[in-house]
Amino acid sequence: MPSSIIKDGAERAPHRSLLRAAGVKDDDFKKPFIGIANSYSEIVPGHVHLRDLAEYVKKGIRDAGGVPFEFNTIALDDGIAMGHFGMKYSLPSREVIADSVEIMVMGHQFDGLVTISSCDKITPGMLMAVARLNIPSIMLTGGAMRAGYYKGKKVGLIDVFEAVGSFKAGKINEGELLEIEKVACPGAGSCSGLFTANSMAILVESMGLSLPYVGTSLAESEEKRQLAYATGKRIVEIVRQNIRARTFMTRESFLNAITIDMALGGSTNTILHLLAAAFEAGVELSLDDFDQISKKVPHIAPIYPGGRYMIEDLHEAGGVPALMKSLNDFINKELPTVSGLTIKQIINNAEIKNHEIIRDPSNPVHKTGGIAVLKGSLAPNGSVIKTAAIGDDYYFKGKASPFDSEEEAFEAVIKGKIGEGRVIVVRYEGPKGGPGMREMLDITSAVVGMGIDDKVALITDGRFSGGTRGPAIGHVSPEAWDMGPIALVEEDDIIEIDVKNRRLEILVDKRELKKRSQKWKRPNPKSSSRFLLRYSLQVTSADKGCVLKGS
Repeated sequence: MPSSIIKDGAERAPHRSLLRAAGVKDDDFKKPFIGIANSYSEIVPGHVHLRDLAEYVKKGIRDAGGVPFEFNTIALDDGIAMGHFGMKYSLPSREVIADSVEIMVMGHQFDGLVTISSCDKITPGMLMAVARLNIPSIMLTGGAMRAGYYKGKKVGLIDVFEAVGSFKAGKINEGELLEIEKVACPGAGSCSGLFTANSMAILVESMGLSLPYVGTSLAESEEKRQLAYATGKRIVEIVRQNIRARTFMTRESFLNAITIDMALGGSTNTILHLLAAAFEAGVELSLDDFDQISKKVPHIAPIYPGGRYMIEDLHEAGGVPALMKSLNDFINKELPTVSGLTIKQIINNAEIKNHEIIRDPSNPVHKTGGIAVLKGSLAPNGSVIKTAAIGDDYYFKGKASPFDSEEEAFEAVIKGKIGEGRVIVVRYEGPKGGPGMREMLDITSAVVGMGIDDKVALITDGRFSGGTRGPAIGHVSPEAWDMGPIALVEEDDIIEIDVKNRRLEILVDKRELKKRSQKWKRPNPKSSSRFLLRYSLQVTSADKGCVLKGS
């Protein structure tokens, strides 16, 4: 076992002395050492309960004959960081998390690893670390928040964001806004819909890296606690069998995850994170894989915000195993999982308990997958749109209203300056130009809240939140900072969005675009932060997963 490096032999007496000071007993030196990477934080609702889950994991490890060692990583709440400068730090934090887990595992030579995480960039960072380290590992995701209720209807965080737009438009009063604010997030867990956090939890389970039902079980449930205990027991068994993480991180398992993603209509951010995790695992994966699967796998689960059902409803309908059972003809069922069962064995024991929430592919919500990859003269290397929220045959042609920052675009929307038929273009918000590729839920929520989501479209080289509804295209590559065509868009240029044919075009003569490119100058950096500037210099484009150069 790797831990023998720090505990065996006379020359390791100093190391053992330090371990004894940390509570290690004589008999413990013969047992596997298991690291627990916990992203517990007191400010992130998806993480406030993770300390409790860690105790169940530790008990499972001890009962199975291992020695647990808990350590922590950072955790940034995207919702709290949304709409201001702090969001620039969200995507870069993914790399910091992956690096910090690597540092702790390699510095202390753990035999196995359990990651306990929740929320948008934290689970992807953990997934990247698991792939990079390739030691026996299991991922435990923290679980979804219960839905809130407002006037007899289930609501979540996105309802609050959209209520701001409704308030600004005079559709609701301040008292109604406050009431929605108070009920939308009733307790611990990742926000209750199919946003990035819950999308990634589901995909991690579908890849076989967490135990069955971990991805959808609710944060504060007894079921989640028992799954945490079972995770602790199972990691010791996996260590003794020396089953390494990349056993479950093959090209086939990534394709299964994409299939699940398309069937659910998950967050567009999952594309960035799966590409990055595949890179760490040494697995070949590209935007074309997402697009090819999207064309053949139907969207079969109408989960909020692309439908009216919440994660708690998906779990009650049978969770990930039931979803995979419905997709029987589209997935590779022979793949192993950390549970010791194959996917086939898991789905054989699964039951689809609600055929409206988990539909048969012959009765889909949409005929194609919930995310589409668009290419064309405005996005030569690709862009992404969540078709689960708009339909798979969406078409829009309109005049451009370009903005060089999120703030400028948001102000124009809130002040009613965006007319019908406009395409709002938000640029210099990409991974390099942002820097940090901010999510822009404020803008999309304002558009929906003000009731113009069916009259305008949005395009950015940044990101739109997993909670986005309406026609919002993100990840436009190359980004404006690299003089991608999005940098050359001018007021009233005609832009065409054709989801059915997977096209995103700027209908401007090529010679005119060339003239504009000759006059183009890269703007000054938007940040003086040395961390963000360093990230800007190292990060690759969105179509490559925003991994760092040299990694």
